[in-house]
Order: sequence, then C-alpha cells, then structure tokens
Amino acid sequence: MSNESGEGLVYECVRCGAKVATKELELRGGGIKCTFCGYRILKKIRPPVIKRVSTE
Repeated sequence: MSNESGEGLVYECVRCGAKVATKELELRGGGIKCTFCGYRILKKIRPPVIKRVSTE
C-alpha cells in the first residue's frame, strides 16, 4: 500500500496543484476548498495501481 492510505484520501487542487489531505479539510471546517489558494475544485488522486489485461 502507498503512504496515502496512512493519511486518508488525498486531493489535488486543479488551479495550483497543491496536495490536500482530508484531515486538513476536516480541520478547516469540512468544506471542499484548497488550503493554499482557496480554489473550490479538487480532484481525487488515483493510487498507482497497474492493471494487466490479457490479450488472448
């Protein structure tokens, strides 16, 4: 497992690219807002899982 599972979900700000943990969002009132620039659109970072597909 990655280090993201230890700190919960991690989001990335669309505008500035800062990574924000859900713990930080909960500490600041629970609203979805970047803690650096204040932008309100965050995207969830997908875990680095490699999917293997059979070609047969």
